[in-house]
Amino acid sequence: MPVILPVKGVSPVMGANCFIAPNATVVGEVTMGDDCSIWFNAVLRGDVNFIRMGNKVNVQDGAIIHCTYQKFGTTVGNNVSIGHNAIVHGCVIDDNVLVGMGAIVMDNVHIGSNSIIAAGAVVLENTIVEPGSVYAGIPAKKVKDVSQELIHGEIDRIANNYVMYSSWFANPQQP
Repeated sequence: MPVILPVKGVSPVMGANCFIAPNATVVGEVTMGDDCSIWFNAVLRGDVNFIRMGNKVNVQDGAIIHCTYQKFGTTVGNNVSIGHNAIVHGCVIDDNVLVGMGAIVMDNVHIGSNSIIAAGAVVLENTIVEPGSVYAGIPAKKVKDVSQELIHGEIDRIANNYVMYSSWFANPQQP
């Protein structure tokens, strides 16, 4: 069973149709919208500040979402994919964003809508990622604008696939 624990009397709140993997950890002031999925070995620690997630957010295997004590909570919009082993910490992620595998998003970062953070990128503190941008590298810098093909072919496709994947666990007999 997943580890779902209150911290200081505050328990996680999940919307409809959410999937939490059996070895995922969700603690404290974590609020999820509908159709969210928290995958194997993912950790959401709302212990030192809040984590607020919109609808259709997937936090993939080994990813970590945390915040900064008395400074920065973490807000994640709708239709967001946080890739395998990514770290998202004390920041704001707007709607329709893909955070690539192994990326690190640090405190007080604001990622605008329709953006992609490339795999392995490190988005340094206080960075503002303009909407519709691809950021890559260490430290992450804008490398190009996001095309409509990337929005539909990557951002939307991945978020929609994870809703489908999570349904397989809710209905294991379904092909």
